[in-house]
Amino acid sequence: MTPPLFLFGTLRHTPLFKAVLGDISHLTINPAVLRGFSVLSVAEGPFPMIQSDATAQAEGLCIVGLSDEDYAKLDYYEGAFGYSLKPVQLFDGTKAQVYFPPPATWTAQGKWNFDQWAAEWGQISILSANEVMQYRGIKTADEIAQMFPMIRARASSTVNATRSKHGVRTLPGHVEVTNKRRPYAQYFALDEFDLRHTKFNGSMSDTVTRAVFRAPDAALVLPYDPHTDRVLLVEQIRFGPFARGDQTLWQLEPVAGRLDAGEQPEQAARREMMEEAGLALKEMHPVGEVYCSPGTSSEFYYLYLGIADLPDLTTRIGGLAAEDEDIRSHVIGFEDLMQLCDRFEVANAPILILAFWLARHRGRLRTAAGK
Repeated sequence: MTPPLFLFGTLRHTPLFKAVLGDISHLTINPAVLRGFSVLSVAEGPFPMIQSDATAQAEGLCIVGLSDEDYAKLDYYEGAFGYSLKPVQLFDGTKAQVYFPPPATWTAQGKWNFDQWAAEWGQISILSANEVMQYRGIKTADEIAQMFPMIRARASSTVNATRSKHGVRTLPGHVEVTNKRRPYAQYFALDEFDLRHTKFNGSMSDTVTRAVFRAPDAALVLPYDPHTDRVLLVEQIRFGPFARGDQTLWQLEPVAGRLDAGEQPEQAARREMMEEAGLALKEMHPVGEVYCSPGTSSEFYYLYLGIADLPDLTTRIGGLAAEDEDIRSHVIGFEDLMQLCDRFEVANAPILILAFWLARHRGRLRTAAGK
């Protein structure tokens, strides 16, 4: 018979526990206390750790009736975070096991609040767990650990999608998925669906197969200095053009980057501006919320025009070495930007959107700046 399990952290959230185990109807679940330990927030992620503390006690749940298969699933999920089982004795004398973090891995950051975590991270964590458990028997826990930031970012994008503003004048149709496959998953993922969908005449389509590139949401910003009437573009190698056979592999773009899980688009835009160009933004003007290529990709863009004091240097090298970024920034005049667009000398759709938005609002922005 397997020993009981004491849950102190995110798996106390019943929907998340079900996402990992599946059916839990055979289990007995009761509140429990583990004395001599405290549950603390982790600076590196939205999850807690447990550590010895003679003056504290950890509140949680005692799970009785777990099968060997249940423990195998939990080992796989917790193994992605490096957690492993150790024996403990609960306050009522029950001998149980707890998933402890590896030593000297996470940075404790104050007391952890379960209710706050559930409100802010519960749904993202459930979606992440659903994806993680799909890889059991396919990928190792170590591979999942490497993928997890992108898994969580994809889950966050799914949550963001429920708040999208578009959809006016479009068909509120229905899609029936009969089969779903994921033939590829590393940094990005590729999903294949067999599905039927509502047609404009009210009938359902035949079953069709469609493939979708899965990428997290991204924030893009065009920095503009209304005092000098200049913008900043960044340049880096891009492998979409490389795969297509384009002769131009280094592309001009707005400052851009994916949203980390739980991150707001404006936060991401400001962060990327510092990482790629070393500049702080003042005001930010929302320009649009758009799919980059809705026929084939889930990637969704939050576009901004950012007001900044741009440097006199025309070029600068930046980017994060930890992410293998090698980025050159260019400061150019507004008229030079529009000539690039008019002559088809940029191949980046967001630049065109942002440049034309700036052309429409430039007078207002310069007047507000006293120019």
